[in-house]
Amino acid sequence: MFDRIAPTYDKLNHLMSLGIDRRWRRTAVDALGKHKPQHILDIATGTGDFALLMADRIKPQHIIGADISEGMMAVGREKVKEASLQDTISFQKEDCMKLSFPDGTFDAVTSAYGVRNFLDLDKGLREMLRVLRPGGHLLIVELTPPPRFPMKQLFWLYAHVVMPLLGRIISHDDSAYTYLPASMEAFPQAEEMEGILKRAGFAEVLWKRFTFGISTMYLCRKMKNEE
Repeated sequence: MFDRIAPTYDKLNHLMSLGIDRRWRRTAVDALGKHKPQHILDIATGTGDFALLMADRIKPQHIIGADISEGMMAVGREKVKEASLQDTISFQKEDCMKLSFPDGTFDAVTSAYGVRNFLDLDKGLREMLRVLRPGGHLLIVELTPPPRFPMKQLFWLYAHVVMPLLGRIISHDDSAYTYLPASMEAFPQAEEMEGILKRAGFAEVLWKRFTFGISTMYLCRKMKNEE
């Protein structure tokens, strides 16, 4: 599915969020940037938007964008080439359930709008924890249904009527943008996700809702060996 929608993915993302997703991403990247990570793994990197933003605002030594969709990464490679960032950002096909990297490889692991697609959330989080060095940080940004009236009801209408219609018109894919609201609604929210992250082994879990709760950021770290 993601291979099919790759050519129109960025356009649809920004259109459906009215461009507000750019601000969510910047806020999240700046929160991570305070910790100055130099080696970053961006899981479910898609077309590389989040990796490109981190390269611009954090300026790490290296970012690996990992995804299971070659179609999405092909678009990302072109964007990285256009930005002349080939020395900073590389792409690698990976299964998030079984990453190929050694333990403790990265200062930070990130995922923007991809974790809800994990087949097994707990297993994916344990893999993220494994490849983090002690003291390293995990940053997740994910779409979430607003929790309160009237935005909860308005967003349900938007997600179940407007999103699938725009998706069919622009991407010519009937399934992709009916899958999106379903995956959002199935994903654990806020305090529940905080508990899941702590059970996976992460500490100091901070979360922040954006724009009435349409998107949520989670920032946490891997405990150091002496803790």
